[in-house]
Amino acid sequence: MINAKYQTVLDKFRKYVMPTYAPRLLIEKGRGAWVWDCDRRRYLDFASGISVCNLGHCHPAVTAAIQKQAEILMHVSNLYLTENQPELAEKLIRHCFDGVVFFANSGAESNEGMIKFARKWGSEKGKSGIITMENSFHGRTLATLAATGRSKYRQGFAPDMPGFKQVPFNDLEALRKAIDDTTAAVMLEPVQGEGGICPAEPGYLQAVRKLCDEKGILLLFDEVQCGMGRTGTFFAFQGYGVEPDAVSLAKALGNGFPIGAFIVRRQWADTLLVGTHASTFGGTPLACAAARAVIEVIDSENILENCSRMGAYLMDKLEKIAEKYDFIVQVRGRGLMLGVVCDRPSGDLLPRLQKNGLIALTAGETVLRLMPPLNVTRAEADRAVRILDKTFSEFAEQLKLSEGDSHE
Repeated sequence: MINAKYQTVLDKFRKYVMPTYAPRLLIEKGRGAWVWDCDRRRYLDFASGISVCNLGHCHPAVTAAIQKQAEILMHVSNLYLTENQPELAEKLIRHCFDGVVFFANSGAESNEGMIKFARKWGSEKGKSGIITMENSFHGRTLATLAATGRSKYRQGFAPDMPGFKQVPFNDLEALRKAIDDTTAAVMLEPVQGEGGICPAEPGYLQAVRKLCDEKGILLLFDEVQCGMGRTGTFFAFQGYGVEPDAVSLAKALGNGFPIGAFIVRRQWADTLLVGTHASTFGGTPLACAAARAVIEVIDSENILENCSRMGAYLMDKLEKIAEKYDFIVQVRGRGLMLGVVCDRPSGDLLPRLQKNGLIALTAGETVLRLMPPLNVTRAEADRAVRILDKTFSEFAEQLKLSEGDSHE
């Protein structure tokens, strides 16, 4: 029987909300790694709001920071100084490389700003082109769509904004051949998220850094999804021993409160000056209070250590499960950014997992994406593994029955 509240909310959604999403669950509250629906049934959340709630839902320190700041000052615009913004910028720089920060509201806006930075940097040199990777995802604005290396997202929005071209990820020679006199920058995700949880291969990012230096062009990293501790280091690039000229972040920066940013090296600090870029809501006192609390929790609660430990634990468990099922091709990822690669569309698994009490995501067409909170416990990980194993077993049995029917 359909819950009456669920039906009421769904009817209003269908009538008044633009149908760009097709939600299947009415979630009413969350705490830590768990969420509850309108039937008071709880689910282990291994989506984390698409790698947003990296500290789990309603972390008390972040909640307290938002509540406190909301009573003091929420917004005055960037025409005035407020305390939280430079304090947050300093925290980010201490965890990154020496540079300066521009604050935005989302990942797409952060990447858009980083693209503008690269073009402004190259404008006097006659350089405006940006090379990105096949299967990449950089956002839904027109510029970030053009940068995105998955054509399905661009369908219906032609013509593409000019100045972008894509090459295969992890293919240095293809990148080398694509660089010309008009190239200003190379932009990539150290670990591709939407494209299928595809990490950069060992040595690739160092080679790209060297190539960019040889050609006199910028290296930009999009860490909107793979940053903020998701791979076991604060920034994903730190796990590869290489630094970009600029890096974008968003999603988990506010643990659910909207905020984004991009950081550029100190030597490029004067590229964007007064009047060249702006954001009305970028870096409000409230957003920055939330993000400051997020970074303080990461530092004080050994979040990165737990991410690395639990990531290795889950990878081992998933690889052992994968051996039991023919439809699983491999398991890949870094830290707690994990992908189970299937030989068929992975979306068929999501409702089955949800029925068994686990929320997950897809990536690409054939990858089951698992991104639990970075403070996930061993007990929660074990529960997720049991649900995954049970669901895979049920799915394999259904496949066997289907294949049997097809042979009759």
